[in-house]
Amino acid sequence: MLKIKIVAVGKVKEKYFSEGIAEYLKRISRFAEISVAEVKEENFSKEGEAERKLAMKREADRIFPELKGVVVCLAVEGKKLSSEKLSEKIGEWKQSASEICFVIGGSYGLDETVKKRADYLLSFSDMTFPHTLMRLILTEQLYRALSISAGTGYHK
Repeated sequence: MLKIKIVAVGKVKEKYFSEGIAEYLKRISRFAEISVAEVKEENFSKEGEAERKLAMKREADRIFPELKGVVVCLAVEGKKLSSEKLSEKIGEWKQSASEICFVIGGSYGLDETVKKRADYLLSFSDMTFPHTLMRLILTEQLYRALSISAGTGYHK
């Protein structure tokens, strides 16, 4: 069975996001072994570019040990795919690795070293979303993509 891992910076504090994510994780488990690894988000005590870069570097140091298989980073500069194309991509990745790892950065995004390690950069929009909302969107789209592959009626 395919393994999917979501590596996310920070915790989900909002109950309504947590409940939605839990529901999609449960649905995904019919199609794949799914897990979530949360890495500590840095607290930003000072504003400024140097402080942000240092914080993202520290987060990157926590992300790297979690990466396995095909690494897909969510990044605004990544490629945008339809749900059908994401389903196809997951099928392709499944051929080359037993695990797919999706990475969601923290408040300021992902350090460049993590993006360079990625096998694929995926964008859901040119818009900026809170990283906790992005986790809900990602889990829904993973469920949709896996449902498309399985030929279920979820995707209309």
